Amino acid sequence: QVQLEESGGGLVQAGGSLRLSCAASGSIVSINAMGWYRQAPGKQREWVASITSGGSTTYADSVKGRFTISRDSAKNTVSLQMNSLKPEDTAVYYCNAAPVVAGVVGYFEVWGQGTLVTVAA
Repeated sequence: QVQLEESGGGLVQAGGSLRLSCAASGSIVSINAMGWYRQAPGKQREWVASITSGGSTTYADSVKGRFTISRDSAKNTVSLQMNSLKPEDTAVYYCNAAPVVAGVVGYFEVWGQGTLVTVAA
């Protein structure tokens, strides 16, 4: 019913920047919180940043001051601007959203398929 599609991953040198984007599609009435998670090789998935429907943002300490999350509620998109990238930021980045879907009662979340970010030292 709802799909998320990420884009913007790739290879970048340490200190560089990348911008990830995520577009939601389907029978969406609105979207509550949207966010980004990441999973590095051999590690568990971890939360990176979130943004509420009202635009309030929160960040993991590891990315605070370097990453910026934003959204366009009219287009059902969320972006993650990543600056001053470090090799430890290398991971598959996943978009997450809590949509309100026509005809569906209750809270649920959907995930994108992930986009790989590789930061070379």
